[in-house]
Amino acid sequence: MKQYVIIGNGVAAAGCIEGIRSLDTESGITVVSEEKHEVYCRPLISYYLQGKTDLSRMLYRGEGFYEKMNCRVLFGRKAVKLLPDVKKVILDDGTELPYTDLLVAAGSSPFVPPFEGLCTVKNKYGFMTIDDALALEQGLTKDSRVLIMGAGLIGLKCAEGILDRVSEVTVCDLADRVLSSILDEECASLMQKHLEAHGMKFLLGDTAVRFEENKAYMKSGKTVDFDVLILAVGVRANAALVKDAGGDVNRGILVDSTMRTSLPHVYAAGDCAEGPDSSIGKQRVLAILPNAYFQGNTAGVNMAGGSASLDKAIPMNSIGFFGLHAMTAGTYEGELYEEKTENSIKRLFTKDGELKGFILIGCDERAGIYTSLIREKTPLSTVNFELLKNHATTAAFSSETRRKKFGGVV
Repeated sequence: MKQYVIIGNGVAAAGCIEGIRSLDTESGITVVSEEKHEVYCRPLISYYLQGKTDLSRMLYRGEGFYEKMNCRVLFGRKAVKLLPDVKKVILDDGTELPYTDLLVAAGSSPFVPPFEGLCTVKNKYGFMTIDDALALEQGLTKDSRVLIMGAGLIGLKCAEGILDRVSEVTVCDLADRVLSSILDEECASLMQKHLEAHGMKFLLGDTAVRFEENKAYMKSGKTVDFDVLILAVGVRANAALVKDAGGDVNRGILVDSTMRTSLPHVYAAGDCAEGPDSSIGKQRVLAILPNAYFQGNTAGVNMAGGSASLDKAIPMNSIGFFGLHAMTAGTYEGELYEEKTENSIKRLFTKDGELKGFILIGCDERAGIYTSLIREKTPLSTVNFELLKNHATTAAFSSETRRKKFGGVV
C-alpha cells in the first residue's frame, strides 16, 4: 500500500485525488490544507461579495468529497520542510508525514511591495481566499472609499464585487492599462471604458510610494484619501518547500509534462508549478483554474503508477465584468484578423499556418473551438478558416473530424 501526501487543498489537489483514485482505490491519501475550508472555486469570491453565490455553492466538489475519496485532511496545517532523502514532510506543529509519492500544490501568495508606511494603514486586505473575502466584507461600509492596488484580474474582480457596497472605488496600477497581462492597449481601453461607465475610477501608470494612515502618496505626486486599502499587486508561486529541499525552481517549481519535479517521487501542480506551455514551447506558470485541475490529475495518475502527460497546456482566460465578457488564449503573434464594433473586439492571430491566439471581448462565440485549434496545433489548411474567422462553428471542420471531435454531429 502506498502513502500519498498532497500539500495544498485547491483545485490541483482535487484533480490529484481523482487521478490517484482512478487507479488506486485503497492506499491512503493525506491532504495538508493551510486553509480551514474544503476545496472551493477561488474565482467565485467576488460573486460572494455581490451576493450572487454563497459559501456552500462555492465548493468545487460536493459535500462528502473527501470521505467518498477516502482521504484524510489536516485542516489549518502548513508544510514547513520537505526531506526528500527520507521521503518525509514536516508540518508546522512538528508532525512528520512519510510519503511514497508527494504532490506539492501549494498555490501562490500575494506579492506585496515594500511600500513605505504600509504598517500605518489599519484597514488593509488581500483578495485571494474565502477568508480574505469574509474579512473584507466586515471592513466595508456604504461610506467606504476604497483604494485597490492592482488592475489585474484579482484587483478588478475585487472592485466589481464591492462596487455597490461602498462609496467609491479607485484602482491604480503601474501599468498603463487594465488587465495588462492578457489584453493589448486597444482591448484594455474598451474594457476600461466599460468599467468606468459602472463607476470605477482609475489611476493607471501610477502607484503608491508611501502611505500615512488613510492617505496614499502616488508616484505622480497625487494623493489619494481612502478608508480601505486592498493589495492586489500580484502573486508569487509558493515554491520555497521544493527550493529549500534542493529542487529546481524558476518562477515556479519546474515540472515536466508528467508533473514530476527534479526530486524523486515529488510532483507539483497548479499555481506553484512551472510546466510546459505548448503555445510558446517553453516553461511557464499557467495560473488558471482548468490548468490546475489537469496538472493535478496528471500528477495523480502518475503517482498511482499510471502513465499520463499534459503536453498541450496553453494560457487561457475567461472573465466578465458587469456583463461584458473577455476570453483570451495562446499568444498574440503573427498575422492579425480583426472585427470591431463600438462594444466588441475579435482578434485572431495566425502564424505558420496555425491559429496561435485570440482575444474576444463582447463576442458571442464558441471560444472552445478556437482554443482547440491552438492547443491541437491544427493546420488551418485542414479547416475552413474563412468560415471560422466570421464565426466559431463546427461546420468549418470536415465531416470526419466532426464525428470524432463533436460526438457524431455532421
